[in-house]
Amino acid sequence: MSDRGLAYLDARAAEMQPAPTHTWPDAEPLPPPMPPAPEFSPDLLPGAMRPWIKDIAERVQCPMDYPAVVAMTALGSVIGRQVGIHPKRHDDWLVVANVWGAIIGRPGVMKSPAMTEALRPLHRLETEARESYERASQEHQADQLLAEAASKAAKKHIEAATKKGDTDAARMHALAAIEEPEAPARRRYTTQDATVEKLGELLRDNPRGVLVARDELVGWLRGLDKEGHEGARAFYLESWSGTGRYTYDRIGRGTIEIEAATVSLIGGIQPGPLEDYLRATLRGGVGDDGLMQRIQLCVWPDMGRDWKNVDRYPDREAKEAAFDLFARLDDIDVEALGADTESDIPALRFDADAQEIFDDWRGALERRLRDPDSSEPDAFISHLAKFRSLVPSLALLYHLASNGTGPVGAEAVTAAIAWCDYLEEHARRVYGAARTPELRAAYELERRLRRGDLQTGFTAHDVYRKGWRALDRESVTRALEYLEDLGRVRSEPVETGGRRKTAWHVHPAVMEGGQ
Repeated sequence: MSDRGLAYLDARAAEMQPAPTHTWPDAEPLPPPMPPAPEFSPDLLPGAMRPWIKDIAERVQCPMDYPAVVAMTALGSVIGRQVGIHPKRHDDWLVVANVWGAIIGRPGVMKSPAMTEALRPLHRLETEARESYERASQEHQADQLLAEAASKAAKKHIEAATKKGDTDAARMHALAAIEEPEAPARRRYTTQDATVEKLGELLRDNPRGVLVARDELVGWLRGLDKEGHEGARAFYLESWSGTGRYTYDRIGRGTIEIEAATVSLIGGIQPGPLEDYLRATLRGGVGDDGLMQRIQLCVWPDMGRDWKNVDRYPDREAKEAAFDLFARLDDIDVEALGADTESDIPALRFDADAQEIFDDWRGALERRLRDPDSSEPDAFISHLAKFRSLVPSLALLYHLASNGTGPVGAEAVTAAIAWCDYLEEHARRVYGAARTPELRAAYELERRLRRGDLQTGFTAHDVYRKGWRALDRESVTRALEYLEDLGRVRSEPVETGGRRKTAWHVHPAVMEGGQ
C-alpha cells in the first residue's frame, strides 16, 4: 500500500478513538450564601406588646420579626415629639422616638398581611380622629354662619357709630367683624403616597409627626432617585431625626413653615430590588447619601419550610391591650411623666445605672466606627453609626410602653442595646448580599442544575432566557465567571459556523450536590 493510503488509514483510526475524558481538579467550595438571620426574641418587646405580636405571627404564619418591627415603628410615630430623651447626663443633645423600618422577604412570605395587622391600632386612631374632625367641621360651619351674621350686624353698628363720629366704637365693631372662627385641623397618623409638598402640609398641622407606610418601599426609593426629586429626597433626609424644622417655598402653595419636621417610615421590600439599590449605593451612586442607612429597623428573617393552617379568632385580650397602649401613648402627660419641659420638646434622661450602660456601649461603638483597619464597607459603617441615636430612641419607646415614669432605666436601655445587636446581624446580611450578588446567583444556578432544569453543556443564553429569579443576563455572566474561578464549571468554545458560542460544563461533584 502506498504511503498516502497508510496515512489515510492512520487518520481514520485516530478519528475512531474515544475523545479524551476531561480530568476535573477538586472544586473549591462555595462560601455560605449569606450570614444566618438571628432569631427574634419576644424579650425585645415591651411586655404589653408580646402576646399581641406572637398572636399575629402565629395567625399570619410569618416570622415574628415582621409584625414586631412594624409595631415598634408605628408606636414610635405615635409618641413622636411629645417627649424625647437626652442621651448624655448634661448635654442638650436630643433624640425622639420616631424610627424608620423595613421588612424584607421574597413575594408570598406574608409581609403585607403582617404589616396590616400590626398597623391596626394606628388605623383605629386614624378613624377616631377622622370622626372627631367631621364633627368639628360641622361645628365650624355653624360658627361661620354665626360669624357672617355677626359681620352683617357689625357693619350696621359701624355705620351708626361713624355717623355719630365715634371712631373708637366703629373700630371696635370693625375688629369684631373681621374675626374668623378657626378651622379645625384633622389629626393624621399615617399616609401612603403623599407628595412632599402635601406631606409638608400634613406635618404643619400635625407637629407630633406622621408615619409614611408603603407596601413596597422600592417604589418610594426609586421615586426619590428620579431627576428633579432632589428636594423631596433632602426633605426626607432632614425629617428623619424628628427634631428640626423645615421651610419650603412654592409658587402655587406659597411659603409653608414646618415647625416640626418629623417623619416615620415603614414598608416592605423584596431582596432583588433591594440588592440592586444597595449595589448602586455601594458604588457611590445616587443613593450614597445616607438615606438607606436611616432605615435602622431593617430585618430579613429566614423563612422556614413549616406551615400550618391557623384559623382561629384573634387573641382579643392581647389585641385590646395593644390598642390601649397606642391610645395611652397618643396622649402623654409629660408633667406626670417627670419630663423636663423647659425646651421645645419635653425630655427625659437616663438614670445613673442606665447612663453608665449606655456610655460603655457607645464608647465601644465609637471605637469601631473610627477603626482605620476595619474591613467593613463604608455603607455598613454608616449604617452602624446611626445606632448611636437608635439606642436612646428604642430605650425611650420601651420605657414609655412599659408604663415607666421619671428617668429611663437599665431595663429599657439593655433592651435597646439587644435590639441593635439583633439589627446589626440583619444589616450585615443585607449589605453582604449587595456586595456579592454573584454568590446568590451562583447558588440559584447550581440549584437549577441539580434539579435537572439545565443540562451540562448549556449556554448562558439557555439560563437567562428562562427568566428565573436572580438569574438575569448580568447575574448569569457574573455567576459563571465566579464558579469557573472556583473550578465548579468550565467553559468550552463551540464553533457553529457563525457567532462563536460558549458551552458550560459542570463539575460532577456539583451535579451530585457536593461542595
